[in-house]
Amino acid sequence: MKHPSLPAILFLSFLAGRLPAAGSRSADIIVYGGTSGGITAAIQAKRMGRTVILIEPTRYLGGLTTGGLGATDIGNKGAIGGLSREFYQRVKQYYQQPGAWVHEPQPPDHGEDTRWTFEPHAATRIYDGMIADAGVPVVLGERLDLTKGVQKDGARLTRITMESGATFTGTIYIDATYEGDLMAEAGVSCHVGREANQVYGETLNGVQTAQATKHQFTHEIDPWIVPGDPASGLLPGIQNDPAGPDGSGDHRLQAYNYRLTTTDVPANRVPWPKPANYDPLRYEILLRNFAAGDGRVPWHPLFMPNRKTDTNNNFAISTDNIGMNYGYPGGDYATRERIIQEHKDYTQGLLWTLANHPRVPGKVRAEFQRLGLAADEFTDNGNWPRQLYVREVRRMISDYVMTEKNCLRNEVVEDSIGMGAYNMDSHNVRRYLTPEGKVRNEGDVQVPSKPYPISYRAIRPRAAECSNLLAPLVLSSSHIAFGSIRMEPVFMVLGQSAATAASHAIEEKTTVQGIDYAKLKARLLADRQVLDFIPPPAGAVPRAPEPVKK
Repeated sequence: MKHPSLPAILFLSFLAGRLPAAGSRSADIIVYGGTSGGITAAIQAKRMGRTVILIEPTRYLGGLTTGGLGATDIGNKGAIGGLSREFYQRVKQYYQQPGAWVHEPQPPDHGEDTRWTFEPHAATRIYDGMIADAGVPVVLGERLDLTKGVQKDGARLTRITMESGATFTGTIYIDATYEGDLMAEAGVSCHVGREANQVYGETLNGVQTAQATKHQFTHEIDPWIVPGDPASGLLPGIQNDPAGPDGSGDHRLQAYNYRLTTTDVPANRVPWPKPANYDPLRYEILLRNFAAGDGRVPWHPLFMPNRKTDTNNNFAISTDNIGMNYGYPGGDYATRERIIQEHKDYTQGLLWTLANHPRVPGKVRAEFQRLGLAADEFTDNGNWPRQLYVREVRRMISDYVMTEKNCLRNEVVEDSIGMGAYNMDSHNVRRYLTPEGKVRNEGDVQVPSKPYPISYRAIRPRAAECSNLLAPLVLSSSHIAFGSIRMEPVFMVLGQSAATAASHAIEEKTTVQGIDYAKLKARLLADRQVLDFIPPPAGAVPRAPEPVKK
């Protein structure tokens, strides 16, 4: 596997975050957002001979892929091709090096050319190598000005301005952030929350109480701060604002959490930190749930290489900070930072409680004492993941909206730019008190999808709204369809396809709405993107289509 050379590293270091506050730069394609999809977009732009600038608002590239989500969610891996599959091939190559295995022996090779589980620092090194190989200029720490950051001439974006005053001018812009700020500031229609089922003729959207059977309370607990006394108020984390009937729309978002990188190797294990503002009352609901008889271990650690985990939410009360993210999509940066900090405080307090509180069952405490934060990950951030899992924020509304009909292949698009294959998956959106006085979670949906194509029309706005912007990560989809699409390897696929479309728009001197799809499809297939296939028998892994001969 190729690693960045010293000159390449110096090149990246020089470009990253070095732009003067009053500076102005231009390129054919401006990619805003150094997520996994932003990285593949920038690399593809360079491979197609375009000039490009990759701008990341934070100091870190890779989003969730480098931020703890090492247990790749995809479903049918045959749906993944192009640069996305190349990344997972490089993961395999990385772990074929004997020096990559420090805390456990190298496992036997099972013959596949990809590996889908990895450590955060490994993903960082691989992305750095891919960026250096492509010669992508990277700018770190530049955030879009949310008040006057977008300049347009009619439907055309002409310039974007950062908070520092730095400006970037491109022919085509790609919003590759999880938040979709560039898209929203450009005046593109978007939606926040869950649509009612009737909007797109769905069955799994909107309020979902009947579906919410997993990650649910199995015992009854007293919801009041003073047990039995409603006048004392509800315990923290429980809402008392009624939602509509099942299938009705609302503003709520599926819960955010951190994908935790933990380890059971004593020499590499850091004890759970106790936040300075630890509030015992915040975890009273957890302790009462244990006392009521729910003895389940409330998390889901999946082991990665070197005895580390990608740990996710599990059961009634876990790392999902349910109901605490509603202000994130429309919030300014300060508001979002407060929400991020609240999620960090909640999660650290939860983990400390589970490992140390005497009211936690002994077997549960033992499990949380067995693992701790990995000392050799996120070393510049207190071993804590740098990226909050913001599962959904905004979603574009374009000429075509991906819905559950697509996920079930009841409706199949003919302008595919990649595929989704994961379950229609929504985490809970609220924890509430029922009219009968019971505490319940609501919003969890886990329904299988079939591998399905994703429409090009879903990543580009309506022509009247913006003619030179693509938004592959906040694409036009319903809440429940986005729950299937929103997987990191799919974002990589869509980022690459967006850059391909951008390059064609430049070459054809047209808008992103006016490109020739037949030409786009031919190039996507030439780059080994997977646009559709008939699902094979269970257990079979389909091959990607062969490249189109030039």
